Amino acid sequence: MYVGSLELDLLLGDVRSLKQKRSAVRPLLAEVRRRFDVSVAEAGHLDLHRRALVGVAVVAADAAHVRDVLDRCERLVAERPELELLSARRRLIGPDDE
Repeated sequence: MYVGSLELDLLLGDVRSLKQKRSAVRPLLAEVRRRFDVSVAEAGHLDLHRRALVGVAVVAADAAHVRDVLDRCERLVAERPELELLSARRRLIGPDDE
């Protein structure tokens, strides 16, 4: 079993309030969840209205599949014109990791 995580640090476009931030982030999370069948949540920068930290997690029997899903999630987010992907960090845990 392999567990992969992806942490995406985002800069949101023309957002002036936390309410507008929710309106921008919530559909993004729903689309990632729906298209890739992963767990996804806003996990940081909760009190900043132009920043969002999004976490994605996937579990699979094959490490290559985990990497592929995380690649596609990152690409989807990076292609969104209303936000800027500042950084992406990955972790992969496999059966040999303790």
